[in-house]
Amino acid sequence: MRTRRGLCYPRTQWEAHWRSSEEEERMSRKRRRRLPPGEAAVGRKDFGWKMATEAVSEDSPDFFDGLPDDLVVSILCKLIASATSPSDLISVLVTCKRLNRLGLNPLVLHMASVKSLAVRAKKWSESAHRFLKRCADAGNLEACYILGMIRFYCLQNRGSGASLMARAAMGSHAAALYSLAVIQFNGSGGAKGDKDLRAGVALCARAAFLGHVDALRELGHCLQDGYGVRRNIAEGRRFLVQANARELAAVLKSSAAPSVAWHHHRRHALVSGCFLLSDFGCNVPAPKAHPANRFMVEWFAARGPGGGPGDEGLRLCSHGDCGRPETRRHEFRRCSVCGAVNYCSRACQALHWKLAHKAECAPMGRWLEADAVYAAVGGAPPEVDNGGGGAMY
Repeated sequence: MRTRRGLCYPRTQWEAHWRSSEEEERMSRKRRRRLPPGEAAVGRKDFGWKMATEAVSEDSPDFFDGLPDDLVVSILCKLIASATSPSDLISVLVTCKRLNRLGLNPLVLHMASVKSLAVRAKKWSESAHRFLKRCADAGNLEACYILGMIRFYCLQNRGSGASLMARAAMGSHAAALYSLAVIQFNGSGGAKGDKDLRAGVALCARAAFLGHVDALRELGHCLQDGYGVRRNIAEGRRFLVQANARELAAVLKSSAAPSVAWHHHRRHALVSGCFLLSDFGCNVPAPKAHPANRFMVEWFAARGPGGGPGDEGLRLCSHGDCGRPETRRHEFRRCSVCGAVNYCSRACQALHWKLAHKAECAPMGRWLEADAVYAAVGGAPPEVDNGGGGAMY
């Protein structure tokens, strides 16, 4: 028995539409071009997904293009202000041309966080230099300070570096004020006669007023020793206690810092961490170094204190997280007991004393001389007092 073929039956409107779509799909498969060798290796499945994605992107509307520039800039300002690394900003700039253009807007660069400006020394390049300069020109105080420190100490461009740090200091940047105070105390970048102790104390007092812990500690030691200011032991002690209190408050507020370990300080025991609060019976982690100091530590670890082969006599500050080098020979003061370490400031000396040097400082030469003298006269040598790590010359 013969039956009629399906094509002979009358078709409904929906069926006709479905069959027409199916025929168009069949014809499109025939017209599809051949895959290139590279895409053929990937597979037809991936290539089909690529074609479907391109078709969707061409047909669907792009809502991002409809957003006004002011709104995008406002969003980018908040994003870069909370960025945790330079890669966060780079990932935005390489997304598309519009984000690259708006991401380099001065309003966005002005809000860049210090972590987003933390350039590493091993990745230093001319493009990184231009980026920091662009942020500094946009009025970013952190960029002014970081680039100023790099130019002054690493690139040995003293005038430009000091100018950038002064610009940040005029914006009440505490770290810049303290760094300028250190430069005035040491006469960095000039001769020994260029020291200005009163200017250093004034800058240090301004940074201490803004809550800078190292400036508080430096000012306290200056008052206790009468260095650049009239001696006032009680007032200096008050500043040192305030520095300890602020340091403890900073540790307690930091969410990333480990919990504070409270214990009684043992006289001859060394415990990991910062001992600046040992007088109060507690131990806290050592403060994290600023990106500018970390950059200098990495820079001079690879190149030497002078940054070149002709400056072998220059030394680095013995505090490992400082990174400041001498700009002339014998610029930094040495420990008056052992003479084996040198520091750019009293704050670095006090911090390094609590962290490490207290267990290392030993006046070996003096002990040998004293032993010989007292052995000749038949007496016992006296105990040597290291002065609590506060004496430098």
